[in-house]
Amino acid sequence: MINNQKNASYSLQQLVLYFLKIGTTGFGGPVALVGYMHKDLVEDRKWITEEDFKQGLALAQLAPGPLAAQLCIYLGFVHYRLIGATLVGLAFVIPSFIMVVLLGMAYKLYGGISWMQAVFYGVGAAVIGIIANSSYKLTTKSIGKFSIQSLKQNWLLWLFFVVAAGLTFYTKQEQLLLFVAVGFIYMLVKAPPKWAKTNTAQSLVFLQIGFWNYENDKLIKIAIFFAKAGAFVFGSGLAIVPFLHAGVVTENHWLTENQFIDSVAVAMITPGPVVITVGFIGYLVAGFPGACVAALATFLPCYLLTVIPAPYFKKISKNESIKAFVSGITAAVVGALVGSVIVIATRNIVDIPTGLMATASILALIYVKKIQEPHIILIAAILGCIVKLAL
Repeated sequence: MINNQKNASYSLQQLVLYFLKIGTTGFGGPVALVGYMHKDLVEDRKWITEEDFKQGLALAQLAPGPLAAQLCIYLGFVHYRLIGATLVGLAFVIPSFIMVVLLGMAYKLYGGISWMQAVFYGVGAAVIGIIANSSYKLTTKSIGKFSIQSLKQNWLLWLFFVVAAGLTFYTKQEQLLLFVAVGFIYMLVKAPPKWAKTNTAQSLVFLQIGFWNYENDKLIKIAIFFAKAGAFVFGSGLAIVPFLHAGVVTENHWLTENQFIDSVAVAMITPGPVVITVGFIGYLVAGFPGACVAALATFLPCYLLTVIPAPYFKKISKNESIKAFVSGITAAVVGALVGSVIVIATRNIVDIPTGLMATASILALIYVKKIQEPHIILIAAILGCIVKLAL
């Protein structure tokens, strides 16, 4: 049972101010943000117990949506229930949302100027390297290392991974129903629930929101699409990239390929959750209302899927069927991310300099331990300007 506020050694105001600070200054992506929260809240301040933190992290990993945002919402829920989860979630997201809206305004105003094009020439190449490195890390963390032993032990997950990567590359789209299907397949193989073992098992009908069946108002389309992104995409940080790429660039043609890469870059250079790139995309598509709708639609499912199961999560987290279902989906999602990286790279690595910058980004992230994504973005921006001026 989750504690109540009588057991809290801190006030709600202190917790909200902490997450406002980390939302404003917390660079490095979801893994780094989770590390900051553990060090500050568990080890140093001792506001949150190790057990509560681990349960929050487990829930964030099991449910779809951005990992760091879900964890902070859960930590707000631990002692201050719904009001804590709500205020903490807002404090964590709003600073980076304001930043990406301001960057969106500057992008629309100055996007056609040569110096900004030069900046994003280099940044776009670096982003591809960053995404490629993230996809590798997600693969090894979610499925296993690239070894014979891992292939033997997790052959089904590797099969899902390869199929999802191939389909994403071939169709240029992310296959949402495929994710759900492989999740159920892996659940039935590894940890079938009780209903699947009985003769009374009923067939399941999956309902997918018909994106084009709604009225043509752009804000409604944005709300539906980003709600799907927030509710169905498993994995942290850049795992949402292939889903966004398929809908924003391929299906709806809201952004060009270069604009999408720039949107991912904006998420890299701002603190807070990487998924906040949805605010930047929404702004480019439909101004400030679009940014608000996109951000709200993406984070609302994340909020609900955290606070609703939170009181019962100790029991839920031990369910092997649920764990197997999520493992199957995660394998397909990571595979789709790899396929998406290949698609984006073929369209944006256009010459030798961009190829070299993308490769250098990967090598820097692998071998230079202290370097972070914002540092790479800054260096790439400077190099982009130098190369463009030289050309």
